[in-house]
Amino acid sequence: MKSRSAVRLIAVAVAAGFAALAAAPASAVDAAAAQALARKSDCLKCHAIDKTKKAPSYQKIAAKYKGKPDAEQKLIDNITKKPKVKLEDGTEEEHKVVDTKDMGEIKNLVGWILAQ
Repeated sequence: MKSRSAVRLIAVAVAAGFAALAAAPASAVDAAAAQALARKSDCLKCHAIDKTKKAPSYQKIAAKYKGKPDAEQKLIDNITKKPKVKLEDGTEEEHKVVDTKDMGEIKNLVGWILAQ
């Protein structure tokens, strides 16, 4: 009897492990690379991780897009296509474009922002 219980327990543990892997993102965010690109692109002149500056904090942005299936694409568009954005003081200006054309670096930056 004990061996059947042990086998069931192992089977449940393995299934839980596979479920956790399936829920995990395909690749982990490289926070250091994302922060370096944000600095290089002057993102941190307007944004901060946890406080509002000229533009909303990354935490506020992450909260806004949490659970939305189009979050990644919307942020990619926002940092690559120069849309007009409304600033915290109510004025509008053209959003700056991130200083790379490498989609892997762009997605890493967006993933880091959404993880805040």
